[in-house]
Amino acid sequence: MFKNGSLKCFIYATSVLAGTIIGVGLFSLPYLTLQVGWTTMILYFVILGGLVALLHVLFGELVRQTPDHKRLPGIADYYWGKRGKRLTMVTHMGCLLGSVLAYIIVGGGFLRELLSAAGFDIGLTAAVIAYLAVGGIVLFFGLALFENMQFAGLIGFFLVLLGLAWLGRGEISLANVFARDGGTVTWFAPYGAIMFSLWGATLIPQIEEILCGHKRLLTRVILISIALPAVVYLFFIVIVLGISGAEATPSALIGLGERLGQGAEALILIFGLITTFTSFIAIGLTLMQVLEFDLGVRKIGAWLAVILSPLLLYLAGVKDFLELIIFIGAVFLAIDGINILLMYRKGVPLAAPWKRRASIVLIFVLLGGIFYELNNVFTWW
Repeated sequence: MFKNGSLKCFIYATSVLAGTIIGVGLFSLPYLTLQVGWTTMILYFVILGGLVALLHVLFGELVRQTPDHKRLPGIADYYWGKRGKRLTMVTHMGCLLGSVLAYIIVGGGFLRELLSAAGFDIGLTAAVIAYLAVGGIVLFFGLALFENMQFAGLIGFFLVLLGLAWLGRGEISLANVFARDGGTVTWFAPYGAIMFSLWGATLIPQIEEILCGHKRLLTRVILISIALPAVVYLFFIVIVLGISGAEATPSALIGLGERLGQGAEALILIFGLITTFTSFIAIGLTLMQVLEFDLGVRKIGAWLAVILSPLLLYLAGVKDFLELIIFIGAVFLAIDGINILLMYRKGVPLAAPWKRRASIVLIFVLLGGIFYELNNVFTWW
């Protein structure tokens, strides 16, 4: 199955993609499960998760037929020309920038709480700046450092998750897990958050490069990297709801440490930091590479843009991570997905007939999600 060093490439590629997918969206899921019920959430994971996995596999096939060292805007330029590249750049940059912002909102909050527990009280804005500063150091040194950090971070994530389950074993109860039978919000509420939580398409060109001469493994990496987070998410929902019940908050971990005691609080905050930081680095690195490879920006300029742009948005008042990831997932990621599928139909004309039919179904699903979310936004305004 694995030959000539392909196992090492496979492990690194899977850890990078799965570690990136397991991100800040994780923290919204217990609260949303309370709002819509377990039946709806499981259906979302099975149906929407399957559709997202298929879209990623199709994109992987497209990437394998496209010249290397291109990210999504560069691939759009290859298939659509300059106009297509510009349109793709707008939506793709919005998605990446919004994702980085979501990570610093939550990650900065976790860092502040962790420092506070250690006796260092600092403001939330200062914690966000410190979080960005550490992330900036890792981003500056690039992919080689990131690959090793991502693998270690993924292992650390699972160890902390298991530790959290062990510490909370005496508090978890099935009555809390099923504390509310949903029905408090529209069934559509989890759509954008789950899209955001399972999405990793922006990393697929980078994953292909990590695989080097073993690109035949790309489909396997994609499927495992989406299935693994889905299982982890369900496990996480059970743990959080089992401990918090109907009192679970939109950010999941807030209040959890109080129920488990001070000893567990640090572990919970470290868990949050690992989860947000590794994905922040992955998305930030992708954004840097888009600026470098597709726009011709020098490395230092790309690095500064990735660090300063989300900070300015944060200072401008964009601080509600749940609303942010729902909008990104339902609108920006969907637009990227439609673009990917249209390029797939053009770039892989000899694809199996069922794949071409499936791409049409996926396009209509994504369009429906966009219209529904935009209608909600305009109604709210």
